[in-house]
Amino acid sequence: MHEHFMELALEQARESEISGEVPVGAVFVDNGEVISASGNQPIGLNDPTAHAEILALRKAAEIKGNYRLGGSLYVTLEPCIMCMGALIHSRIEHLIFGAFDHRAGAAGSIYDFADSSHLNHKFEVLGGMLEKKCQIILKDFFQERR
Repeated sequence: MHEHFMELALEQARESEISGEVPVGAVFVDNGEVISASGNQPIGLNDPTAHAEILALRKAAEIKGNYRLGGSLYVTLEPCIMCMGALIHSRIEHLIFGAFDHRAGAAGSIYDFADSSHLNHKFEVLGGMLEKKCQIILKDFFQERR
């Protein structure tokens, strides 16, 4: 089940890459149903907050008519600090990510906001889902840019 949703997130990442964006994709799932999906779009939208996670959460909140989402977010790269803040405020239940981000990861690599005793919401995190596929798409993207 997790692999299926992560493959959908990888499709979103590939679409972002075609648009010249860093290839990160996210899929929001609730009760086994895909509610929203997005890839990175900060360049295309001229919006520094237009990370795949934020856009998927915004769409899900609009569809559900509530900012408290519950559910699960699948994302190809470990979320940054900004995205983890949004996940906490959206009250998600599960975060499943692919590649670890040892430079900016906030779900365990550098910071661990999902399990902070200082914050009012905690959620389950599963990292490394289809990790190699998620790493390869990012690695290839940055190698082409150099």
